[in-house]
This record gives sequence, structure tokens and C-alpha cells, in this order.
Amino acid sequence: MIIKQLVVGSMSVCCYVIGCSETKIGAVIDPGGSEDKIMAAVRQEGLQIKYIINTHGHPDHVCGNGPLKEATGAAIVMHKADADFFGQADTKQYFSMLGLPESPPVDKMVQGGDILSVGRLKLKVIHTPGHTPGGICLYDSPHLFSGDTLFVGGVGRSDFPGGSADLLQRSIQECLLSLPEDTVVWPGHGYGGDSSTIGAEKRSNPFCCGNL
Repeated sequence: MIIKQLVVGSMSVCCYVIGCSETKIGAVIDPGGSEDKIMAAVRQEGLQIKYIINTHGHPDHVCGNGPLKEATGAAIVMHKADADFFGQADTKQYFSMLGLPESPPVDKMVQGGDILSVGRLKLKVIHTPGHTPGGICLYDSPHLFSGDTLFVGGVGRSDFPGGSADLLQRSIQECLLSLPEDTVVWPGHGYGGDSSTIGAEKRSNPFCCGNL
């Protein structure tokens, strides 16, 4: 698997340009701005972008959807719960305070258990509500793109509209910590580090190991 981690936009989102080494079919995960930087990485790897995948609908993770779709023709992918929630007028009004562009309409809505084929890559959609209603992680062993559900040494916030601390904790415990310990965690922000493993988070992340 081709993986390029790029820190993008005004809120330092970890965007991922990923691709199949054999077919050169690729995807962009969470284009949070800096579209020229993202497209430079796409060209450098010689990828044809099939999907623009959002791990959740917060504006800092979707604000590059429009320019990336225009540049690549790729389909925008989001969990149905977030596509619905972030399409509501009151939700849009609340998050407009960030001053970031809205995403165009979602082209492909997914649910937990769905598989996104990117060349020979098979990205399993893991529904991890809590940070947002339709937050997802993407898993293709040994790699996990965890969005704002799980960070290195921390977890995503749950105090924004649509968030739930109880749901977030359950998602992490039941859906992520059950993965193999050598699973590589690629987070949505590099607050505690650029990457980790499930085993390391079990041992040292206070939100995962019960040391709070």
C-alpha cells in the first residue's frame, strides 16, 4: 500500500493519499485544505483517485472535498449518519463559525462493514460514533486510518453537536482495541504523534488503558 501522510489546512489535519502499488488506483482521506499539496502528492505517486473519503463530517476534514473532486472527478464518500447530520441547517449554521468551505453533496454513503475497493486494496469501514454520529475508521491490515476517533495518546472530542463521550469510548473499546496489536494507527491529527499501534495505545493511552 502507498501511504503519504500530509498535514494540511488551517487546523493541521492529517490527510492521507493512499494507493494500490500495482494498479495505481488511489484515494484521498480527509482533505482538510492545502489542495495543491495534496495534488502534488497524487501526481508524484502517479495515482488515479477513485474516492475522496471523509472519516467524519467536521469542516476541517471536508473543506477540500470540492477542489479535490473538481481536480480528480473522484466520488466523495461519507457515512450516511454524518451525511445526514452535517446536511442539517442548524448543524451547518453552528459549524459555519470555522469559516471553512462546505463539502459538495456526498456521492457514496457507507455504513459499518462496507468495503471500499481501491485497486487491490480493500478498506473496511468501521463505524465509530462518538466524535460525530457517523464517524468511521478505515482498516486494511495492518493499517488503520482512525480519523478523530483515536489519536496517539488521546481521543477525539465529544463536546461538539452530535458527539457522545459514552459512544466514543464504546467505539474505541469494542471496535478498535480488538484489532491486532501490530495494527498501525494513522490519526486524523498528529497531536501526540504521527502514528502509533493498537498495542502501544492499549498500554499507554489513558483513554484506552483505564489510567485516567
